[in-house]
Amino acid sequence: MKKSTILGVACALLMGGVSAFAQAPATYVEDPAQGYLFNRFKDNWFLQAEGGGNVLFSHQDAVRDFGDRFAPAASLWLGKWFSPILGFRAGANMMMTKGVADYSGAYGVMLDDYNPDGLWKTKVNEFGLGFDAMFNLTNWWCGYRPGRVYDGILYVGGIGYWNTLKDYDGKTSQGYYWGGDKTVALNAGLINSFALSKHVDLYIDLRWTMLANHDDERGTRRCSHDIAAYIGVTYNFNRTEWSAPVVPVCEPAEDCSAIEARLQAANARINDLERELKDCLSRPIAEVKVNNAPLATIIYPINVSRLTNVDKKVLSAVSEVMKSNPTQEYTLTGWADNFTGNDQINIRLRNARVNGVKDYLVKEGVAESQLNATVNHGNRLGDDSKYMELDRAVTIEESK
Repeated sequence: MKKSTILGVACALLMGGVSAFAQAPATYVEDPAQGYLFNRFKDNWFLQAEGGGNVLFSHQDAVRDFGDRFAPAASLWLGKWFSPILGFRAGANMMMTKGVADYSGAYGVMLDDYNPDGLWKTKVNEFGLGFDAMFNLTNWWCGYRPGRVYDGILYVGGIGYWNTLKDYDGKTSQGYYWGGDKTVALNAGLINSFALSKHVDLYIDLRWTMLANHDDERGTRRCSHDIAAYIGVTYNFNRTEWSAPVVPVCEPAEDCSAIEARLQAANARINDLERELKDCLSRPIAEVKVNNAPLATIIYPINVSRLTNVDKKVLSAVSEVMKSNPTQEYTLTGWADNFTGNDQINIRLRNARVNGVKDYLVKEGVAESQLNATVNHGNRLGDDSKYMELDRAVTIEESK
């Protein structure tokens, strides 16, 4: 049974056992330790194009200059990754091989390149189709991580080559022809891949190839070795990242000691408050003398003396009180703040406001003899400017 299945069953049993006490929310996370899911078939495909050079190490090649044995090579591959570690590629490879032979009838000998040491130079063009199994060493050793810049990829595989070479009539070249012989090769290498973007990589491919040499007229077959280096570009198709299986996570048992300590402290505090409340309720109540407040106060905006509809409704109610007490006299005081405007404007506002209130009360049926209109040239609430909006008013008070 998979680890993810065992863990899921364990979480279900644990959560079911405590359901009578609490419903703990389940948490689901991706767990790379459980492996990686296979992507859809169309994802994780790639195309590689590369070019470089190779040097052949066959029998007696050491007598030929190293630089003279250097030859071009190129490849084109199509592949797919089945997991972050395992993939494959298949494609075509072309390379030229340059070596030497110990007699003029050997395969690929160039008669016009005879060596005075008794050896003949050889040159063969190899065209092959091959297949490689690929292993991402970086993901294997360090774990898969999206967005990694470098990947080291090991591969092994095989290639079947068809050959072209010059044909001679014994002395002169008759042009190139497809050789009747074929070559089977085994190859292995390391790709050093550097991500340029999510879909494009630049890489250096270092490759070793073992070639089964062609049979010559002496019936001798030997294996040759070839070392090649390529610079290539990889284009990755569709989705390039991998997802891990989603598994449930059992939350660890919560340590409730801190909550218990808070509860104890809260209970102690409640006891203290109950005691303080009992002491407070048992104290004698001091007699508080309350000054009579104005019967009503009309507040005005700055530089305004007319009454609003709301003010008139208030004064209508005030008039009913006054008419119910015809022997009671009332003092109307007009106010204006001294923080804005000037004395001339403020004097006008005070008089206009108090006279407007008096006229409206008389209009509502209050006897003019009950009303004593006056003004106060100070600030109603003192010298603090933060109260100046309350200084723009008319107060209505019972006369002493």
